Amino acid sequence: MNIIKLEEMLKQFFNEDIGDGDLSSEFIFSAEQQGSFSFYAKESGIFCGALIIEHGFLLLDRSMEIILCKKDGDEVNTGDVLAVIQGPLQKLLIGERVILNVIQRMSAIATAANLAVHETAGTNAKICDTRKTMPGMRMLDKYAVRIGGAYNHRNGLYDAIMLKDNHIAFAGSITKAVQAAREKIGHTIKIEVEIETKAQLVEAITAGADIIMFDNRSPEEIREWLPAVPPHIATEASGGITLQNLNTYAKTGIQWISLEALTHSVKAFDISALVQTKGANSLVHH
Repeated sequence: MNIIKLEEMLKQFFNEDIGDGDLSSEFIFSAEQQGSFSFYAKESGIFCGALIIEHGFLLLDRSMEIILCKKDGDEVNTGDVLAVIQGPLQKLLIGERVILNVIQRMSAIATAANLAVHETAGTNAKICDTRKTMPGMRMLDKYAVRIGGAYNHRNGLYDAIMLKDNHIAFAGSITKAVQAAREKIGHTIKIEVEIETKAQLVEAITAGADIIMFDNRSPEEIREWLPAVPPHIATEASGGITLQNLNTYAKTGIQWISLEALTHSVKAFDISALVQTKGANSLVHH
């Protein structure tokens, strides 16, 4: 992960929340008061976000003492302590909500990716994400996918060519779209073509696509059409695939399965903060 970019992201997140200052913390506690947080899991899954905890709190105060009890990719169970952070009480309270928001999302994505990977056990299919990430958080979303054991699709519009139905419609055909792209790209850039019919599959093969995406096709259609694809062309299934039917798609022989659900609609992983100060403990659920 790009740590420079990470810290710039965290600064933006903090500035959005803090504004000109945290009235609650600054008006109640002095700058000298010390305290500690224990972040702990309230459900089972895959933890992701150690870098967020470490760099987030240190951005707020370099004197923070951070003990990471779990590393990214670790399985956690309800009640497991993830990290303990000690330092100025004002800064602990300022950073708590933003950091929790981010690591809850990242842990949810890592957990979803891990579940999807387990559903493909015994097959040759590999799970990857899509561009349906939270705007502004793509680096973190895609990092969490990798921590969960899955793979990244293209990072954006800039690192691969993906010809979808609208590109093909505007270009006039799959052949014209592939030819126009091939004339301008270097040897390191792949061309993926989205197909929905057997005729489009044949055209994409003939046009020289590097990757063919079977879009919203049933497992039966994919299984029937796959033998026509030469070994040098990668195959991908996408659209309408869930954890419930994922194993059926994986058994078709497809090489890649892209899941928007990994980043598009995950429910935040349940993590809370146990505050410790002056010998008293209390749960924080802001």
